[in-house]
Amino acid sequence: MSEQIILYISLIVVILFLVMLAQRIKISYPIVLVLGGLAISFIPGLPTISIDPQLIFLIFLPPLLYDAAWQTSWKDFYKWRRVIGSFAFIVVILTSCVIAYVSRSIIPGFTLPLGFLLGGIISPPDAVAATSVLKDVKVTKRLVTILEGESLLNDASSLIVFRFALSAILSGTFVLQEAVSSFFIVIIMGFVIGMAIALIFYAIHRWLPTTPSIDTILTFVAPYAMYIAAEEFHYSGVIAVVTGGLLLSYHSHSIMGHLSRIQGVNVWSTVGFVLNGIVFMLIGLELPVIVNEIGPGALPDAIKYGLIISLVVIVTRLASAIGASVFTVMISRYIRTADSRPGFRAPFMFGWAGMRGVVSLASALSIPLLLTDGEPFPQRSMILFITFVVILVTLVLQGLSLPFVIKWMNVGEMDYEISAQEQDIKIRRKLAEESLQLIHERHADELPKNELLQSLKSKLESDIGFLEHAFHPDRTTDGYDSIKEFQHITKELLDHKRAVLNKFNKKATFEEEVIRQHLAQLDLEEEKIRQQFLHME
Repeated sequence: MSEQIILYISLIVVILFLVMLAQRIKISYPIVLVLGGLAISFIPGLPTISIDPQLIFLIFLPPLLYDAAWQTSWKDFYKWRRVIGSFAFIVVILTSCVIAYVSRSIIPGFTLPLGFLLGGIISPPDAVAATSVLKDVKVTKRLVTILEGESLLNDASSLIVFRFALSAILSGTFVLQEAVSSFFIVIIMGFVIGMAIALIFYAIHRWLPTTPSIDTILTFVAPYAMYIAAEEFHYSGVIAVVTGGLLLSYHSHSIMGHLSRIQGVNVWSTVGFVLNGIVFMLIGLELPVIVNEIGPGALPDAIKYGLIISLVVIVTRLASAIGASVFTVMISRYIRTADSRPGFRAPFMFGWAGMRGVVSLASALSIPLLLTDGEPFPQRSMILFITFVVILVTLVLQGLSLPFVIKWMNVGEMDYEISAQEQDIKIRRKLAEESLQLIHERHADELPKNELLQSLKSKLESDIGFLEHAFHPDRTTDGYDSIKEFQHITKELLDHKRAVLNKFNKKATFEEEVIRQHLAQLDLEEEKIRQQFLHME
């Protein structure tokens, strides 16, 4: 047990160093983690690390999906609901069909059900990989929104295709009418279960005397409750988690206090980072296990099949993206669409961002070793290896080239007339003006005799003047220089305050707990200043 603990602690340390390396060389960290895990797996004497698919589905998938649901914009999700829905369901099924027929035609002994099984495994793109690539690239909000929205739902549709194909192989029978009806039942009931459990947690957050720590723990319990409840009745746990997560995130500002939200964001960002790091590292570490299963003699053919299927996956997604653009132009004559002329550049970028990830590998690993009659599961090792090749090719090839594709396409912001920086300025100015107006209307009598209120009024007036002049659209370079100088001086003042507090802490007459409260306040103040000028740097 102690050896395993040491192994996994060492793995986390390696992940941290690889992520820091990725930041230094400006490459998306999932790519570096997969390649790093691949390189580490060849170290002689290293213990074999096998991925338990149930561990991935039960331990990793619910919190990652729940976190993604909490970060999703309801407004943008609804605006692009048709595109998100079509790629999360229709394109996943289309991709599964294409892969099924191509794999049957090129791989000896591969049947159509096995092809659908492979299609269900490798059809869903991984949004974590895509968004981590896009984080350091100037890209339209539309692309990020659709990618994140698609990722919330495509895992569900692909796992349902996988489940039906696996059932057909194990039972030897497949009835299309039953499969279609079961498909919709699995989705609808997953939605119902997710909503029902989310309402229970809504009531707990809203009406019971919770604390920030209790609220944070409940956000970790909720996705597991939704996922396990849905899967227990053989419905879609993914849909349940996504549905419940979207509902609770939409009402988070009414059911949680400000401390709960701050603590929850900080905890979830750290947990999400660790979980994503582990699963991408495990993808690379799993290669020796997969190669050993397929055998050295079949390796050249397996590589060839994997590369062909990878090409099919990439081309199918690109064709679907361009086809969706053409269809939108046609259908916009009859119904209202969010963008009646999407062109080809933005859809091409969206299609090129279809990298595969951990859900695909976990699905492949969950294939049973034996059939119900005790015979070995046909082509299991081949499916595993092809899945790994598809993940590696799409993650490395598309992940490394995506920033260059985005720059080459040169697509500016299409949905917002003013930049995020100007939006921030307008919002901050409006908030200051409304606050100042409220003070004059409701607290004019208190103002002359309350020095704190006078100070607040002066600060609001100063903020308004600052936003009117320093951040005028026609401002010169001096405005930016003033911002930098202000940030530098403010940071210097905060550091000086911390030094003074540390001196107080050395005196016996001051409690350390009081000093820590002041230090925490300085941290919040520094973060507030950073957020204020985030869009202006």
